Amino acid sequence: MLLSHMPFSANYAVQLGIALILAIPVACIVWTVTHEEAFREPRQYCMRKSESCRTLFQRKFFYLFTCEYCFSHYVTIAILWLTQYKLLLNDWRGYILAGFAVVWIANVYMSAFGRLRLDIKREHVEIKGVEKEVEKKIEEAEEAGQRAA
Repeated sequence: MLLSHMPFSANYAVQLGIALILAIPVACIVWTVTHEEAFREPRQYCMRKSESCRTLFQRKFFYLFTCEYCFSHYVTIAILWLTQYKLLLNDWRGYILAGFAVVWIANVYMSAFGRLRLDIKREHVEIKGVEKEVEKKIEEAEEAGQRAA
């Protein structure tokens, strides 16, 4: 059953659960476009255009592909349009509430993911440092053993 054919649920727990789930693809799409290597060249192009275009509209249009917060609004609008998800109210106001809620949740997810990646990177750097120290001590021990022999 497609989400777009789901009836509006009056159960707030179900509505919250759907918002938490919808924020996952929003965060995934936004993070990939604004941070990952696969989109580096288009992102750099957009960064250059956002700084060099003459009109305000053009600068802001290109900027939205480089800013995770800005881009998350547009991805959320697309997801809400596809799913017809509404939060709390079963009319246009439900779309607005859903939009801000899903954007906020997606940005919390991206912040947590960014923090996790930073911690993992720091651990890798620390491990490499320890590995270099161990290799240096092994080399020193081998040199000392060769001098003693």
